[in-house]
Amino acid sequence: MTTALKGWVMGFLGRLRENEAGNVLVMVAAGFLPLLGFIGGGVDMARIYLVKTRLQHACDAGALAGRKQMAGGAWAANNEKARTTAEGIFNINYVPGSYGSSELSKRFSESQGKVSGSASVIIPMTVMVIFGYGTKTISVNCDAEMRIPNTDVMFVLDTTGSMASVNPGDGDTKINGLKQAVKCFYEALAKIDTSAQCGSNPTGYRNNDVQLRFGFVPYSSNVNVGRLLRNDWMVDTALYQSRKAKTTGNTDVDGFKEGTAEVTSTEQVPYSMNWSAWENHGTAGGTSCNGRIPANSIEMTGPESAPYAQSTTGSGANRVVSWSTNQDGRYYNYQGVMVGGKCQIQRRYISGYLKRNYQRTDTTGFKEYEYGQLSFDVSGLKAGADGWKASIVAPVGPYGQAATVAWDGCVEERQTYQNTDDSPAGEFAPIPSNAFDMNIDMIPDGSDATKWRPLLPDLVWGRYDSNGNWTVSKVKTSSDLSRNYTYACPTAASKLKSYPSASSFESYVNTLYPNGNTYHDIGLLWGARLMSPTGIFGPENAFTPTGGEIERHLVFMTDGDTVTSNQGYTAHGIAWWDRRQTRSNAGPGASLLTAVVNERTKALCSAIKSKNITLWVVSFGNGVSTNAQALLQSCASPNRYYVAANSATLISNFQQIADEISQLRLTK
Repeated sequence: MTTALKGWVMGFLGRLRENEAGNVLVMVAAGFLPLLGFIGGGVDMARIYLVKTRLQHACDAGALAGRKQMAGGAWAANNEKARTTAEGIFNINYVPGSYGSSELSKRFSESQGKVSGSASVIIPMTVMVIFGYGTKTISVNCDAEMRIPNTDVMFVLDTTGSMASVNPGDGDTKINGLKQAVKCFYEALAKIDTSAQCGSNPTGYRNNDVQLRFGFVPYSSNVNVGRLLRNDWMVDTALYQSRKAKTTGNTDVDGFKEGTAEVTSTEQVPYSMNWSAWENHGTAGGTSCNGRIPANSIEMTGPESAPYAQSTTGSGANRVVSWSTNQDGRYYNYQGVMVGGKCQIQRRYISGYLKRNYQRTDTTGFKEYEYGQLSFDVSGLKAGADGWKASIVAPVGPYGQAATVAWDGCVEERQTYQNTDDSPAGEFAPIPSNAFDMNIDMIPDGSDATKWRPLLPDLVWGRYDSNGNWTVSKVKTSSDLSRNYTYACPTAASKLKSYPSASSFESYVNTLYPNGNTYHDIGLLWGARLMSPTGIFGPENAFTPTGGEIERHLVFMTDGDTVTSNQGYTAHGIAWWDRRQTRSNAGPGASLLTAVVNERTKALCSAIKSKNITLWVVSFGNGVSTNAQALLQSCASPNRYYVAANSATLISNFQQIADEISQLRLTK
């Protein structure tokens, strides 16, 4: 308050005190200034609050925008675009000079991925200036950083044959572009550098208390998930389009007449080379040892062992069976010494065993093959709990001989829904209750209809008659028919797990390879199964080990349209012969199978999104049809669809998805 004003106020109050007339006026006047201060303070405090609120909002918005612009890159990248973005957004939210403010100051900086800001202005007082308060400085601070919650990310990746091609303008194959993109995604989300060239090094900090897991389902016409399953989720016997040998009846065992076993060679194997002491053998005689020393010999001291190392090989239509046995014995060595003018024979020995190698030729009773749908015992693949063996033996070799049937891990699906009118449109909305193969969460209940079966290409033939025409009827012939099917099994899928180092993550990604046709539905189905909190792996996925909630994201990438084949051996058998998804009285064409896969894909996309899983979809390459793009866009969660014409854009898309996942928890 100025000196003149202060003097006037004091004089006025003094005159009021001395003048006894008009007491009411005196009282009003005396209370006027406090009232003025109270009202004025309220007015100016409201202005201060309003300015500070707007300034704080502007600071927050600028920090958020700057951190978003920075994404997984560097603060100074692109001529400090992150900083200029932060300042620009600040200016939109707080125009310099607002509310009479002046001397606006703002600053944004970054450290370890965290953007910090500060701002201040000076505002003039209105009423409170009477009491000597001319201006007020208002300051705010803000910060923003990308923090992710407990997060599961499942990659469902198209690794079909077309991924071996090169997009126009790209210098490398699409599969290699995909590998780079996935590694850059990991960099952006896990904040760990990889060998990939992602444009910038990862920035920011990830709390080690946060659970971050990645899983993979590479897919083509099949998915390789068998060795992730428990033994009791797989059938013991299953039907396959296969063959068996018919015999003449003049056989002893397995379609062969057993031959006579012969010893082909022997081998004396000592247990050690420690000879016993020499001992006399027999009585001395003769005046010379010449011609009297026995040849070295072996004496058996135990029974012959059971056969071991048995093997069977083909010899034309016959088979040759080989095996070995062991029998304990002593190997004797002799010498002669002259004792009292007579020759005394002595011997010593070492203990060991005699190995006999046997061989037997069995003559075939083969008459013909019978090709058809046959049942096989596949339980030999089970090694207990969740352990698996690599093969079984089945009598499907030449002339019915035993053959090793390898299993690479791909599986045939459980009970499915059969379309009987060649028009699958709308038949999977909702998913039919008997389509167990489309049920994401169903746990096998003991019945074979709810279990999976191993996909065994070495066991399968697509049969045809003597005119070369495909047929579902049994075929009897002495000819060894061609397999007549196509098959592809991708890299083994990987359940959700943490990758604290880039090396293990990259090691897996580098195993991806392109092969086979494009069945989107089987990839999406198993991606959902492997991450569902309420399905076969629910106990692993429902919560973190400490009971924390988990956010779930499925990243689905494909380079094109659905591509099917009625001759392909897939998760539903060989479509033309097995006809599990189409009517039984006619073999399906590729167009019908494609329509079935597309309808199933639509239904599975909806089912995944209904499980509170964010579904990100990326269309890669310029060969995707308009209809396929529409299908993929409808598959994605809202605003989660991306298109990448080349590898550079694919890498950018994957980085953006990782950033978006982080930004879902952008905090200030």
